[in-house]
Amino acid sequence: MNTRIDELNWGILQCLQSNSRESFASIGRKVGLTAPAVAERVKKMEDMGILQGYKTKISPYKVGYQLKAIITLRAFMGKLKPFLEAVKTLDEVLNCYRVTGNENIIMEVVLRDQFHLEKFIDRLIQYGETRTHVILSEVVSHAPIKKRNLSEGI
Repeated sequence: MNTRIDELNWGILQCLQSNSRESFASIGRKVGLTAPAVAERVKKMEDMGILQGYKTKISPYKVGYQLKAIITLRAFMGKLKPFLEAVKTLDEVLNCYRVTGNENIIMEVVLRDQFHLEKFIDRLIQYGETRTHVILSEVVSHAPIKKRNLSEGI
């Protein structure tokens, strides 16, 4: 469902994506609304499912995870459904996507070190063939969703 969002709501969304803890009064000053009007619009966007929650971003490195990796999995015949249930229990997995192409799964994971990575891969190989890419640095992370002018090209 494509929901049309007006300019004021886009302004509110941009503020919340930059800082989800910003006060409604502060957002209101930026977009030209009162705090109660901002609160009402935020509530409507939550009810419509446009705003789906608020998260705290934690540095994995500061809490003991020295490796971040992307792991792809090409599931063995009959192992995809069991994997889709098992992956929900793996604490190392930050994000997991079922995708098209040669691999069925792409996961973003955090690990303490290379030994933890080895043990983690050992747990995965019962489900399929893995390929691991250690992340060296983040180039873009948690980029905000921006209003796109439909008349523009790529």
